Parts: sequence; C-alpha cells; structure tokens
Amino acid sequence: MDAIETPLLTLVPLDPEHADEMAAALSDPALHTYIGGAPLTASELRQRYERLVAGPPGWRNWVIRLRADDRLVGYVQATVEGRTAEVAWVVGTPWQGRGLAVAAAKALVDRLLDEGIETVVAHIHPDHAASAAVASAAGLSPTDRWHDGEVRWERTTGA
Repeated sequence: MDAIETPLLTLVPLDPEHADEMAAALSDPALHTYIGGAPLTASELRQRYERLVAGPPGWRNWVIRLRADDRLVGYVQATVEGRTAEVAWVVGTPWQGRGLAVAAAKALVDRLLDEGIETVVAHIHPDHAASAAVASAAGLSPTDRWHDGEVRWERTTGA
C-alpha cells in the first residue's frame, strides 16, 4: 500500500507508531457524536492499529498528514471486497472546516477507482451534514438504503 499525495495532504499507510500522535489528534469526544464510542488512549490506539495492519489485505488504512504543518490530523480507511470498497474518514476537531476531509476522501476515492473498484460506499448518519458534504464532494450520492441507522451513499462507475 502506497502513500497518496495531494497538494494539501499526504495519506500515509497506517503504522502502529502513529498511535501517540493520532491519540492527541482524535482526543475530542465530539468526534464520536455520530460514530459512537469514545476517544482511545495511545496504548489502546496502538493495539487497534496493530490489529488493522495485521488484518486481511482488504483492510486499507491511512493517516492524514497535513503537509503545511507536518502533523497527523485524522485518517481515511477502505474495506475492499471484490470490486466494492466501503470508505470512511475522520478529521480531528481542530482541523475541521478547512477542506481536509474533502481532499482526503477525494484522494482515497480516486485511488480506489484507479485500482478498478466499481462501487464506493459510505454510511453516514442522517444528521451529519458535514460528512454528507464530504461524501458528495467525493462523488458519492445518497441512496434510499439504510444500514444501522445510517444512509448508504454510493459512487458506481458502471464498469
């Protein structure tokens, strides 16, 4: 898995060594309003990252490095099965509202489509307008399908 470069960001393949910096970036409990749970400690995050890195090849995870500040500000992930990828993104509270989630999500979706993925899916809480805006900017559209209380968004190439 390679890094993904954009003018604003570098999506860096996840490594357990990112845990300390990411624990700080993701420490705001408000990040969990729509996704549930609570912020993890650096130790808990390191253990989680070890599991993710060791997981099946379809588990693809990157941390988001803000180029201007050379600091980690969030993550993107894709779970690939066949020609379908389910994606998600999280940007730490201090960096929200700056277009970083849009840049990261677009870069991720573009990479997946370049790799032959035909359908990209995201599940978004119906009240999470910011995440819906990110999905829309990445070319996904809401469907009439729901999963665990979230709206299924899709982008299909028709290939």
